[in-house]
Amino acid sequence: MKQYLDTLKLVYNHGHIKQDRTGVGTLSIFSPPDMVFDLTQTFPLVTTKKIFTKGVVAELLWMLSGSTNSKILEDQGVNIWKEWSDEKGDLGPIYGKQWRNWSGQGIDQITELVKGLTIDPASRRHIVSAWNVSELPWMALAPCHCFFQCYVHDDGYLDLKLYQRSADLFLGVPFNIASYALLTHMLARAAGLKPGRFIHSLGDAHIYSNHITQVETQLKREPLQAPTLWLNPHVKSIFDYKMEDIVFKDYISHEPIKGEVAV
Repeated sequence: MKQYLDTLKLVYNHGHIKQDRTGVGTLSIFSPPDMVFDLTQTFPLVTTKKIFTKGVVAELLWMLSGSTNSKILEDQGVNIWKEWSDEKGDLGPIYGKQWRNWSGQGIDQITELVKGLTIDPASRRHIVSAWNVSELPWMALAPCHCFFQCYVHDDGYLDLKLYQRSADLFLGVPFNIASYALLTHMLARAAGLKPGRFIHSLGDAHIYSNHITQVETQLKREPLQAPTLWLNPHVKSIFDYKMEDIVFKDYISHEPIKGEVAV
């Protein structure tokens, strides 16, 4: 996870003080170098602190299902969206809605993506967007990881590049790396391809002012051996995975480091 730690260190050492929507304040850099993760050998799960892997898997399956209600996650002990939802768990037309039912018009971007990767792998239009300008006012939180594109190599490897407009480096980004690396594997399986690289492009990359001490602790730790990913080989459709079908094998990490989310 050198790429992630290098980005964290860059913003810690050279970020400029910037105010933000939450009022917490940040150290911020715009457009640091892309992080590139090779998925052919190991899985990019941060080891310098323990990542809530159940939350990573549950949230991705929830988004792929098209749901935008946080109660479904909370019933599984995953409370990562609770701060933004209303009393009924509603979050408005966020990721799941845009991925599976764009603007309520029945446009299923994920189904179309898998179809395109399968029948027209050379296309330059393998794109999914969560940034629906017309529905932003009704979203509980505007999409942070808002746009991704896939690329199929002639030898059958699938790359995925994510653009993340707003990147909370301490709490959010390790989670996002794991989520989209997992999505790359799942898309590759669904389209009969092999996972290649996950490329992560950040816009506003920041460390919240109330995470500085935690970042200092994390940067003092040595990374450990990265895990590998097991996907149940009997699951063919990207929409059929359950929690038990996804396992991060041999994941070892340092102790968790807690931090308050900026709302």
